[in-house]
Amino acid sequence: MSITLETLEKHLKDPAIFCCRREKGQVIGAADLEDPGLFEDMIEAGLLTLSPEGLTIEEVLGSTLLEDVEALTPITKNVLDKVNKVEKEIEEKQEDEVSSEKAGATVYKETRVGGNGMIHIEIGRAEKFEGLKLDVPVVAGAGGENPTLPVEEKTGEKKVIRTLTKQHIKITDVKLGNETSIKDGVITIDKKLAEAALGEDALCKKLELDVIYPDKRHIYTETIMDVCPIATKVEGKLGEGVTKVLDGVVFMLTGVDEDGVQVHEFGSSEGFLDEKMLYGHPGCADENDIIIRCHATIQRLSGMTRPGPFAAHKCQDYIIQEIRKELKEYKGEVVREEICEDVRRTGNPRVVLVKEIMGQGAMHDNVICPTEPCGIAGGQKNVDCGNVPIILTPNQVRDGSIHALTCIGPATKEMTRHYIREPLVEGLAEDKELDLIGVICIGSPQVNDEKLWVSERLGSLFESLDLDGIIITTEGFGNNHIDFIEHIGQAGVRNIPVVGVSFCAYQGQLVVGNKYATAMVEENMDKGGFENDIAGCSCVTPSVAARAIQMLKNRMAGVEVKPAEKKWNNDVINANNKLLGLPETVLVDSKTYH
Repeated sequence: MSITLETLEKHLKDPAIFCCRREKGQVIGAADLEDPGLFEDMIEAGLLTLSPEGLTIEEVLGSTLLEDVEALTPITKNVLDKVNKVEKEIEEKQEDEVSSEKAGATVYKETRVGGNGMIHIEIGRAEKFEGLKLDVPVVAGAGGENPTLPVEEKTGEKKVIRTLTKQHIKITDVKLGNETSIKDGVITIDKKLAEAALGEDALCKKLELDVIYPDKRHIYTETIMDVCPIATKVEGKLGEGVTKVLDGVVFMLTGVDEDGVQVHEFGSSEGFLDEKMLYGHPGCADENDIIIRCHATIQRLSGMTRPGPFAAHKCQDYIIQEIRKELKEYKGEVVREEICEDVRRTGNPRVVLVKEIMGQGAMHDNVICPTEPCGIAGGQKNVDCGNVPIILTPNQVRDGSIHALTCIGPATKEMTRHYIREPLVEGLAEDKELDLIGVICIGSPQVNDEKLWVSERLGSLFESLDLDGIIITTEGFGNNHIDFIEHIGQAGVRNIPVVGVSFCAYQGQLVVGNKYATAMVEENMDKGGFENDIAGCSCVTPSVAARAIQMLKNRMAGVEVKPAEKKWNNDVINANNKLLGLPETVLVDSKTYH
């Protein structure tokens, strides 16, 4: 396949290969040359063999063939009337450059001037051969053991807009009894609540409660629909004031329908509980958490509809709300106080985090901005809102403004607990070099026309916010990657540096792309690169967040992000981890994990 003039500019230093047979007398132009982006696949398939004597594209343009040459043949000087003289670049090993982690991602250089305090970089257009120009670096990735270049102490004026205080209270035991109370670190749940909760929704036919201690997890569980923390407002609204959060305990919702069909979509997580959750990951129970299992049986054939799974969540929330009422009055010891600030840092690069959440109907939905942290009542579903972009403050996200209803593949599912302690929100909000404008939640519709319409609305929002950088994440893979890539394109066409974060690896490789998807961060934690049915395994972790934030800084500074390898390779991820002083990503073998 011949290349365009635009592609030509980006591959002048690559080998010159004829795409088709060319005859003596042909003057070589872009239309005669094969796309270098295809070389790796062609070599692997045995269709192409490169030659050490082969010339580069910039050396052969405009030359005339002295003899006939077959397709997929390297061009050498003996078949040309002349070879263009070009300035040879001195190539130095750049140990401080991060690499795109998505297989097949391609780096496209561009002329870009960042926001205030940013590096100024120019990369001349190919036909000018002007090379690279740099001013003094301010914010970027760097080399050696410390991957961050020196940053000016003046990071912009800090203005605190609002403050949220999260008071963490330790729970040491949970019991089922004849009343609901919290005393001396012990939760007692009235067993009759399971029956009373059924009044919340007729589609939920049965609820069962039990308590699972950390050393008793080798028990069978139905598919894990959600992991939800217990938190309540005691002062102010979501995103401000005071919230009490119980540590050491979480609710876990599981579900089947009346015929025993698992309430799930792409893969389910039924099995032994110690083998079916990645403990310690943001959306999951921690190693020492007590799990309150709420098992729902919903009406037959309702599992693949929106109302069926939602009924299970509503009924569980009825029980949690009774505990919230007790928590509001509980005077237990605060073991940790977390101060969260919504701040603006004028003069620093303006960035947003985009969370693409499921919005395809059936099970794919979320509740936004409920009355209580991580709750249901008072919130709106993003599907009912048309999946349009909804901007939240970082504190609202950290205060439980998103309740996850989605039942996608377990490993890539961002459960309710994930959002209240989302590593990217935490990292961006606390980064003194950035000005985090907000967190944009956008649903992923089912129909392509709707996907494009919603993405265009997101692009308009990008433009109106006058942004310097964007990180875009998505849970799951496949259908929602269409929107994901479109969102990246909406940033790219506006010359806004953008980093994409998603599970791709082997099974979820991107089936669509564009020239702006060049800085990509991988979430996969499975040894084989698959959706492994372990809940919360392949989602954003602190390590993923750190790599994404640094990659965004590099992109805003104009520092080149190296192209990813053709196939997923965890070594690329660990090379990036090493640059940032992070531990290696140790992949999970689902066959032996427990």
